[in-house]
Amino acid sequence: MFALKTKALALAATALTITIASPVMAEGKADRAREAIAAAEAKMQAADTAGAAVALPAEQARAREELAKAKEDLSAGRKEDSIARATHAGAMAEANQGEAQRRKAAHDQARIDAAHQQAAAAQQQASDAQQQASDANVRAQLAQGAAASSAADAEAARQAAAAQAAQAASQPAPAQVSVTTTTATHTPRKKVTHTRVVRRKTTTHTASAAPTSQTTTTVVKTMN
Repeated sequence: MFALKTKALALAATALTITIASPVMAEGKADRAREAIAAAEAKMQAADTAGAAVALPAEQARAREELAKAKEDLSAGRKEDSIARATHAGAMAEANQGEAQRRKAAHDQARIDAAHQQAAAAQQQASDAQQQASDANVRAQLAQGAAASSAADAEAARQAAAAQAAQAASQPAPAQVSVTTTTATHTPRKKVTHTRVVRRKTTTHTASAAPTSQTTTTVVKTMN
């Protein structure tokens, strides 16, 4: 009998403890939900600062929607659902922040690489321009040397011609010798025939003459 009373008193005490502890436990879940919502909001703000709202607008919008539902669950007393949604929203915001930072780092690296490439191209162009200028200087020097050589050759030729002209002017005039050549030319003349009749006999005398004409040619030779 005493044992039954003791057991009954124990059950009653347990029931009273549960009744008193339930509001306390409920209050603890609400605090946890509020903390989860606050943490999610902080992560959301960090993601926006990292550029997620611009780089990942759709993903960031879904994270905000999830956070709004967590707040609705808390207002409706669905504390556990609120905690789960707030935790999920915080994870989404954190992922968006990481992706935004990764993209920004890749973009910055691409800009750095492009700047390096531009600098290398500019340096190469400067080197090429310097080489071209050096080649032009060499060509100019070669052309200048060729011009000087041509001028020297022309001057030497002029001096040689002047020396020859002076030498020729200083020498006496060459003697001239006249050579006369006479050529005899025989020109045939027409034959003349005389016919005379004597005692029935015909006698024919033919006379021919070959007068000679002379041609005189005078050749003047210069003796050096």
